[in-house]
Amino acid sequence: MIEVRRDVVPAWPLRPGRPGLDGLVRRRGAALERLVHVEGRPAVVRWAVDGAGRLAVRAMADARDTAEEAIARLRFALGADDDLRPFYEAFRDDPLIGASVRARPHLRVPRRPDPFEALVLAVTEQLIEYRRAVAIQRRLIARHGRADPATGLRDLPDAAAVAALAPAQLQALDLAGGRAGALRRAAREVAGGRVDLRAADPEPGWARLRAIPGIGTWTIDVLALHGQGRDDHLPAGDLAYLKLVGRLLHGEPRARATEAEVRELFAPYGRWAGLAGAHALGAPTGQGSLRATAPVSRPPGPSPTSRRPRPAGTRWSARPPRREAA
Repeated sequence: MIEVRRDVVPAWPLRPGRPGLDGLVRRRGAALERLVHVEGRPAVVRWAVDGAGRLAVRAMADARDTAEEAIARLRFALGADDDLRPFYEAFRDDPLIGASVRARPHLRVPRRPDPFEALVLAVTEQLIEYRRAVAIQRRLIARHGRADPATGLRDLPDAAAVAALAPAQLQALDLAGGRAGALRRAAREVAGGRVDLRAADPEPGWARLRAIPGIGTWTIDVLALHGQGRDDHLPAGDLAYLKLVGRLLHGEPRARATEAEVRELFAPYGRWAGLAGAHALGAPTGQGSLRATAPVSRPPGPSPTSRRPRPAGTRWSARPPRREAA
């Protein structure tokens, strides 16, 4: 095995992370670790962030280029090379998210080291409560994932493996029949090379995926934001956004906005819409919330009356069922 070590000074302050509920990341002392695959070749990556925000990472693989690429993918997932100063300078005094930006300048949109991983998890999270989705994901990883015998770490199955699964095998995970079919078709597109999730221009791939019944705008937005690093994408059909913007626009706790209203509210944030949404919800870290005191007609939103944290799980929190936009 080849071991590669890197000490990284992030472009913008970085904070330690924590394992998610899907079990892909595991704590090892003060560090975190996970198994990743680079073109089918495994690498174990371990990392830690010190008190000064410096990232220490090492990867072990059977080839140096595999270890190097695994480190690059981890840096992408952590957003270690993202300079958020322009966002901070532009929105630290914003009426809607400014207080969160000032309090949590380190906040980033959580990403996945492999975009196909983000696509798989997005499909499993459609229309159901988050913890039920996590249970499906854990079964998929346990029954069909790739394992590292030396560490016991497991990774998601790759696109070819998912494409080869029978519908009954996916439905046995508690995945609904329609979503099982959508996941298999998407996996076939990726495994067959017709959709390149790492392409410089993702639009053709998004278009092919949208043509699959059961994959709509919400799924593509989640893929773009959490798998391809596109902070300009916002999963506007997410129930949490519909509820938040409904309260902001109408001043009523039970109000629900339309997807168009969500997009309009976050449009002023432009290329940072996804990150602005993370600050507005506080979902990735569970460290913030927003409540409207009166209706508003356009962004920016009103000043929140409370910034006390509310419970959250991982990136989505334990929310009610979500919807999939067409």
